[in-house]
Amino acid sequence: MEMIRSDLSHIPGILKIVDDAKRYLASKNIDQWQNGYPNEEQIRNDITNQESYVVVNTDGAVMGTTMFTTNSEPTYKVIEQGEWIVDESKPYGVIHRMAVNDDFRGFGVAKFIFGQCHAMLIEQGIKSLKIDTHEENVAMQSLIKSQGYQYCGIIYTGYGAKRLAFEKIL
Repeated sequence: MEMIRSDLSHIPGILKIVDDAKRYLASKNIDQWQNGYPNEEQIRNDITNQESYVVVNTDGAVMGTTMFTTNSEPTYKVIEQGEWIVDESKPYGVIHRMAVNDDFRGFGVAKFIFGQCHAMLIEQGIKSLKIDTHEENVAMQSLIKSQGYQYCGIIYTGYGAKRLAFEKIL
């Protein structure tokens, strides 16, 4: 497995993974990603901003995808019923839109993504990674906690959706 920055040629593979994830979440009655987000325009923006990554295997198949950035996340400025470990004024990484191709579930792709993001942050001297997820997305919460993240509180997306916020000190 290798995690590389996405380019426009990866869009079909990324959209397949996003569609798989939307179906999975819907099957669990989780309303996350059910209202047209993320979409091709968002993925194109991530690629343009050089914040989109894919995990590929030796055959070049797209196994997983994520948006990863060291730009501050505006929706993280206000956190309720808790607090961030590292103050918002300090540099940190952010993971959004992480998903794994249905054909590669159980291969450790998501854990690999976390490890690669952690390594990039350490290389830059950044000591914190923040992530959020839907309160009913228990599978993602379990994955996040298994990677050593601590629950920090509640944030709200730009469209007002409640999300559970987590952070890990690297």
